[in-house]
Parts: sequence; structure tokens; C-alpha cells
Amino acid sequence: MKTYYVYLMLLVFTSNCFAQQFVDKAVIEYEVSTNLKKTMSNDSWNEQMKESISDLKISYYNYTFDNNKSLFKFDRWSPKTKIPNYEKEADEENIWFFDFANRKMNVQKQIVGTNFVIADSIPKIEWKITNEHREIAGYNCRKAVGKIFDEVYVFAFYTDDITISGGPCTINGLPGMILGLSIPRLYTSYIATKVDLKIKDSSIIQPITAKKMYDLNGLKTLIEEKTKDWYSYGEDKEENKRQKSMFLWNAFL
Repeated sequence: MKTYYVYLMLLVFTSNCFAQQFVDKAVIEYEVSTNLKKTMSNDSWNEQMKESISDLKISYYNYTFDNNKSLFKFDRWSPKTKIPNYEKEADEENIWFFDFANRKMNVQKQIVGTNFVIADSIPKIEWKITNEHREIAGYNCRKAVGKIFDEVYVFAFYTDDITISGGPCTINGLPGMILGLSIPRLYTSYIATKVDLKIKDSSIIQPITAKKMYDLNGLKTLIEEKTKDWYSYGEDKEENKRQKSMFLWNAFL
């Protein structure tokens, strides 16, 4: 009888070991949802605009990773999204390439109609890991709280079953892959809808090339100088500050 129980325990242990498969390459699809109306100011022009657009801007992005490198980029719009084309353009152009082995990133961001390419080190984010869990896309995920831009809190759910330390946009640095992300001050959430372990073409995971590249500090200085007089109209200074902050956070997320 004792031998039977030992055999049974070994069988359970062995089964659990084989059941847990660590993923080091895949394509993850994210549904990205932004409450566009809440990002808009309350002036008369924006109030009229709100009547003709959908509450949520919903799109789908693909995060492709292999060999400790990743590419995050736009895939398609949800048919539920009814917004002007100028609200879509930047999302369609933005691309994030990360090389985790060398701690380098190469990012293309469209800012006021112009594509800028950033080549710099991967930004570090300080995280506090909690004991809260939830399942996303079939993976058990654990909650963590981080802060970006010195003042914006982000709430992430990551799984250590997926070994790359990445996430949507520039969010990274947890002991596994972020499958759920919320940024309340940008009214935006990212949620993985599926994880495809078969990569059709890993050759797309390449850095962006451009004649001129910027590091983060250089581009921030340039953008802040060009926009120093923006959002200075009207009497609501707090709303002006909110609008400018959201613009800069989105530019460098």
C-alpha cells in the first residue's frame, strides 16, 4: 500500500511537470480599448464631436516574439469603432520593436502627423507584485502595479508561463508576459484575446529603419519645445494641463 501511494504521488508530480509548458515564441492578439469621449475636452466643438462618434475606440494589435525579441503593431479596427480617420492614423503607424537580450528598443511613433523613430535603451519600470490573480486567454496571471512618467500608474496582469518579459507598447519588466494592462489616466486597456504558438513569419521581428533617429530625451525635448504653447487657450487651466499631459503620455508610451 505504501508503495502504491509513493507511485501515485510520483505520477501526479510527473503529470504536472509535463502539463506546464513554457512559451518562448508566439503571437499574442490584444484587444485595445480607449474611452475616447473621456479623453476629449468639454469645449463646444468637442461636445458636438462626441455626438457623432462611438464611446470606445477598439482595435486589435499583434505582439509577435521569438528569440527574446518582439514586435508590437496594429492589426485591425473593430467594426464597432466609429471615429474620424485622423483619430486612427497614429495607431496604424505606431510600431514597437524590443531586443530584450541587449536591452534595446526601436520604436516608431506618429506624433502630429509625422513618424519619429526612437532608438534607445528599454525603459525600466518599478513594479509592486500583488497576490491577486485572474485568468486571461487561458493563462493564470498575477497582478502587478507600476508607475510610468513619474506619475501615471499602470495595472498589469502577467503570466510566467510565457517567458519573455514584455507587454504592450513600452510596458515591460515583469517576470513574464503581460496579458492584461490598464492605464486609467489614459482611459485605455489592453487584454489578450488569444495566444497562437505557431508563428507564420518570425522575420517580421526587425527594428525600424529611418534616416534620422532620436533617443527618448532628445525627442521629448523637441516635442515639448514644439508644443509649449499648446492647450493654453480657455480659462480651464486644469483641463488644459490634463489634455497636454495625455498628449505627451501617448506620444511616449
